[in-house]
Amino acid sequence: MKTKLILLIALLIAAAVHAEPRSFRVDVKGSGRPMILIPGLSSPGEVWDGTIAHFEKRFECHRLTLAGFAGQKPIDGPFLPTVRRELADYIRAKKLDKPIIVGHSLGGFLAFWLASTDPDLVGAVIAVDGLPYLPGAMGGATVTPEQIEQMSRYIASQTAEQFAMQTRMSLSMMITRKEDLERIAASSVKSDPATAGRAMQEMMTTDLREAVAKIKVPVLLIGAGDGEETYAKQIAAIPHHELVMAKDSKHFVMLDVPDFFYATLDRFLGVKP
Repeated sequence: MKTKLILLIALLIAAAVHAEPRSFRVDVKGSGRPMILIPGLSSPGEVWDGTIAHFEKRFECHRLTLAGFAGQKPIDGPFLPTVRRELADYIRAKKLDKPIIVGHSLGGFLAFWLASTDPDLVGAVIAVDGLPYLPGAMGGATVTPEQIEQMSRYIASQTAEQFAMQTRMSLSMMITRKEDLERIAASSVKSDPATAGRAMQEMMTTDLREAVAKIKVPVLLIGAGDGEETYAKQIAAIPHHELVMAKDSKHFVMLDVPDFFYATLDRFLGVKP
């Protein structure tokens, strides 16, 4: 009897450990309806700190930082499929009731993917300059799988110094204010090049433009700059969708035009500011 009890306890402990996600870290703040916030490629969860400060009195904010990004430990095997699966498992394990999924860039792609594969699990999707299929928004340019593979290998082969330099250069074209750039770059440059390359390859070879037709919940896509027609085509199959363009913003809309961003989310979610 004692042996069986010890075995049962060991199994329960193993199950609890297994239930913890490997592919992302979660920080929870606030109370109310659950909201999950997913950052983009190589970005820290801190990109959402202003958003959380705005919403934490009305929403329970689950801020993610993905494995291999911003100093987090990398994982082996498929990356984005693992994040998607473990995010669904996390929602079920924590018994989160119809959480709002907010994702920036690659995080927006993940939000579309989760809502397509588990349409009854989420309550709404907000994608911030993230698309169901990035190559389809490249102005008609053809990107072959071979080119994507080459790009992935190039990123993965970089030294830490090379990756940090390129990441900072890229962010300088995506974030307007210097103080925001410095804050985000300080963590982003600590990302694992191999994880960044793998994530980019997986995202650019996964086309969700037809799959998003399975999404049952309201979807808001906030695009940056111009190109409204291109964005509109990407979400045309979603039954209940809205497109808003942040014409005066670069890629990090929540940092560049925060007042516009919060007001847009408040209206979409039916929240009084």
